[in-house]
Amino acid sequence: MSVSTTVKSIQDIMRQDTGVDGDAQRLSQLCWLFFLKIIDDQDQELELTRDDYQSPIPKKYQWRAWAADPEGATGEALMDFVNSQLFPALKELPIGTGPSANRRKVVRAVFEDAYNFMKSGQLLRQVINKINAVDFNNLADRQHFGDIYEQLLSDLQSAGNAGEYYTPRAVTQFMADRVDPKPGEILFDPACGTGGFLTCAIRHMRDSKNPNGVKSVADEARMQAGLRAVEKKQLPHLLCSTNLLLHGIEDPSFVRHDNTLARPYISWGQSDRVDVVLTNPPFGGREEDGIESNFPQHFRTKETADLFLALIIRLLKPGGRAAIVLPDGTLFGEGVKTRLKEALLAECNLHTIVRLPNGVFNPYTGIRTNLLFFTKGGPTKQVWYYEHPYPPGAKSYNKSKPIRFEEFAAERAWWGSEADGFAARVENAQAWKVGAEDIKTGGYNLDLKNPHAPQEEAADVEHLLPQYEQLLAEIAATRATLKAELAKALTGTVP
Repeated sequence: MSVSTTVKSIQDIMRQDTGVDGDAQRLSQLCWLFFLKIIDDQDQELELTRDDYQSPIPKKYQWRAWAADPEGATGEALMDFVNSQLFPALKELPIGTGPSANRRKVVRAVFEDAYNFMKSGQLLRQVINKINAVDFNNLADRQHFGDIYEQLLSDLQSAGNAGEYYTPRAVTQFMADRVDPKPGEILFDPACGTGGFLTCAIRHMRDSKNPNGVKSVADEARMQAGLRAVEKKQLPHLLCSTNLLLHGIEDPSFVRHDNTLARPYISWGQSDRVDVVLTNPPFGGREEDGIESNFPQHFRTKETADLFLALIIRLLKPGGRAAIVLPDGTLFGEGVKTRLKEALLAECNLHTIVRLPNGVFNPYTGIRTNLLFFTKGGPTKQVWYYEHPYPPGAKSYNKSKPIRFEEFAAERAWWGSEADGFAARVENAQAWKVGAEDIKTGGYNLDLKNPHAPQEEAADVEHLLPQYEQLLAEIAATRATLKAELAKALTGTVP
């Protein structure tokens, strides 16, 4: 049976269970089960290759001890073991010290907020037996399951209404390819979600065709030691940890379950600086009260993406490189957004903005997005724009026809080298450049249209509607903030 058939049959079994309600619960259930199978397969391989290796999981709770036997516990006995013994033990797993401490920390973090949603021990045993069919030490199985796993992640989209969207693999792959992280560099994703940017960066560095990539065991160790990430929400954090194990990361404890923005801006010191940032910060979302007070007054806002941009500028080392996804609203917005863009152009070389067309994030949002590439350490002299076109014959993207990495071939061929100031770049039907002084004169508006493109029709609803929806959301958020401030003033809580 193929891995894809196995995963589909597991989902079909789970749909019969009355305790599992919807995609989010089904994926959460799948994830902790797969996590235990993946880490046990990895443990067994490490036990063979290292004399001193010890599993982070006590023997009684290892997958091989309670789940691997297809004739093992089922029904009420299985449910009692999982709910009364397995979960309490892993939620309270002692971290201790020694070489396995970080892996124990990962196990405990994964189960901290995890839950067994299934009610039927018979159905749970069927799911477990299906999972046993996948050998995560088999490279073909692991790679095939990796693709299916990422499809499951993209299908979830449970957080889309909070401004958080699965970034299409083609986009993360292109961004990692252009930023070109190297083993030994510190790479940070401050809002890592399910780990898509991390895994694309890992693949990029492991690619045998990459002259700057992993060439030895020492390079692999340096690469893994340089990874950093934070994720605020429990389910994406669990998914990210599992995703990294699946990609051969032995110690994913570097993924912190936390809110990056909750730490005061000023407290990020020299020791926190990073070489590379790859991220898609949540946009359209609003941060909880008090978070904005962690930032300097001129950057204070409840807009999540704006706060992340301010922090990323601070976190990059001199010469550090970033690629981030931002909505059109950041490009044309005023107030705090203007001050952010002013800081970005003063402290970094914003050398490239790739303008993505409508539909890249369909069907989850129609908001247009942009890929910003910049390097810390010197002011921007000019910004190159590249308007990414639809493939021939297409008018938009959708779930069945998403954007593909191959479509970025033209950008990659045009890109050139930052070392010589992108001297090889030329303007064409998709590419143009704008001087920094012109951008300053225009009030730091970066929402600049392609001068080579035909004038858009006034009735282009597909183009205008997403902008209209975004403006409505910003107006509603501003109204809510003003209402809250007025209420505080009227009750005397404002000094």
